[in-house]
Amino acid sequence: MDDIGQLEALLFAAGDEGVQLEELSFLMEQSEPQIYQLVQALNEKYQEDIQSSLSVLELGNHFILATKKKYAPILKKYAKSPIANRLSQAALETLAIIAYKQPITRMEVDDIRGVQSSGSVQKLTTNRLIEEKGRVEGPGRAILYGTTEYFMDYFGLKSMQELPDIQAMEEELSTDIPLDLYADRYEETREEKGEN
Repeated sequence: MDDIGQLEALLFAAGDEGVQLEELSFLMEQSEPQIYQLVQALNEKYQEDIQSSLSVLELGNHFILATKKKYAPILKKYAKSPIANRLSQAALETLAIIAYKQPITRMEVDDIRGVQSSGSVQKLTTNRLIEEKGRVEGPGRAILYGTTEYFMDYFGLKSMQELPDIQAMEEELSTDIPLDLYADRYEETREEKGEN
């Protein structure tokens, strides 16, 4: 398997939290100096390719896949766009998980949703609905996310206790929706025809 491709995939999957050098070394089963050389090679590849918008940011021994600075104006324009400010289904799911489970890491959100959520987390952060609330103690020191004051204002909440009770909603849904829609519809049709 291609080492540069593996590295790029890991950086992409890590999203805005990035990956530490030692974690990349462990995952790719190579020494830290070898991994560092691969990171440099990947970044050089991005810099040489004028049609690529990507670069690798190095923060201490932490690496994050990012966009080149020259694309900042278009990204700022996108972030301010009224179309971009509408929340997607994925962003709403992510926001709900963070609201109910905060403080929570992006990886924990991914586990609950079953898909990668870095784009949604980034959009929610840009829209000031969530923010960093600290970091996990331990390897990687992942960012903990929680809702903001703006979230409270946006949804008209005075406190987090005003969020709907999930268990009550689940019970309400389970009583309102029949388990077998086809069987119930079939029974209604038989009754209309006078069959028993």
